[in-house]
Amino acid sequence: MLSPKRTKFRKEQKRRMKGRATSGDTLAFGVYGMQALEKCWITARQIEAARITMT
Repeated sequence: MLSPKRTKFRKEQKRRMKGRATSGDTLAFGVYGMQALEKCWITARQIEAARITMT
């Protein structure tokens, strides 16, 4: 298989999701917050849609 000798950026690795989140589970600002009930990747569009729905 062909591959380049040099690349400008190394491909970013996706991390595995396991266990419970321990950081970022408390509200720092405001009254309302979102909480994921399952392990999954959340896109910026999903976060923005939820923020618009809450306000």
